[in-house]
Amino acid sequence: QVQVVESGGDLVQPGGSLRLSCAASGGIFSRYAMGWYRRAPGKQRELVASISSGGTTSYAESVNGRFTISRDNAKDSVYLQMNSLNTEDTAVYYCNLYPPRWDSWGQGTQVTVSS
Repeated sequence: QVQVVESGGDLVQPGGSLRLSCAASGGIFSRYAMGWYRRAPGKQRELVASISSGGTTSYAESVNGRFTISRDNAKDSVYLQMNSLNTEDTAVYYCNLYPPRWDSWGQGTQVTVSS
């Protein structure tokens, strides 16, 4: 079972940037495709970005060009660089395998974009 711990969320002004981190344990990290997901208030959880074991990335249309997902297999970690944040990016952000496993959700990290 892969376990994850997300960090890096914060309160940021519109137009600002944040970098989220996700530390994984309990499996052979380099073999897994990973994803960042988010749940905004009153909405269902959605996929934001994914990265394959080989480093191929994919993004939701709403964040394409603003967010960048990356991974460091030596550190069993995946990252989400978020630029040009706007209020619609306010959500709890989670990482998980891609596709997600029901038993690998972490606590998430809160990102709030507000002036």
